[in-house]
Amino acid sequence: MDVVTSTENTASFASGQGQTSALRARAGSSHPDDDAKNAHVQNWYCYAKKVAEQAAWELARQRRLDLVVVNPSLVLGQLLQPSVNASTRHILKYLDGSVKTYTQGRSQVQANLGSGPSLVLFHSGSATAYTDAAQAYVHVRDVAAAHLRVYEAPDAHGRYLCAGLTMHRGEVCRILAKLFPEYPVPTECKGGAGETVKGCRFSSRRLTELGVEVTPASLCLYDTVSSLQDKGLLPRRAMN
Repeated sequence: MDVVTSTENTASFASGQGQTSALRARAGSSHPDDDAKNAHVQNWYCYAKKVAEQAAWELARQRRLDLVVVNPSLVLGQLLQPSVNASTRHILKYLDGSVKTYTQGRSQVQANLGSGPSLVLFHSGSATAYTDAAQAYVHVRDVAAAHLRVYEAPDAHGRYLCAGLTMHRGEVCRILAKLFPEYPVPTECKGGAGETVKGCRFSSRRLTELGVEVTPASLCLYDTVSSLQDKGLLPRRAMN
């Protein structure tokens, strides 16, 4: 059996079509509107993930391979690498005061995450507000366990969503502020309309049936921040 992972950030970051996108991801199908949407906003990362998985399924069909795909949402938890990647930067930005460079619209700026590739960021001018958006998160340990389990399970087949709770950015910030009150975590939502985006709802039922449990979101966030601190990527601060 060959196991491939393909990040489902395209679906987990959706807003208006959240339920539809989640159902398509669960069923393993796709829709041309998804490709058009990603191309329109130039979301090449999510588009590349989708195309890569489609190519894997086609190759498996041609070579008669037994393919199983694990589709995690945004992965958090302990870092193995010595530098910040895009997933952990998603959390770090709410702790180090740089959230002002992460929102949709306005002028693009270029930043380099450690020794890794460059990432296009967006500047809004506000360091006290979070974006009106929602996303699903999963612990890296759960993703590793999912790969191992579907590889070992003789009846595993198709696609397996590996996603925890979908949370609004505001809920993420509130958990971070409670766990790490010494950092300047944003307290307001950008735009002034409040937290309107609900995001997608995912089901990891197929993985649960194989014995893979999903780590609570609060522990995902705690382990991520603790790892950033341990690696010196987020300076520890004394409580005021």
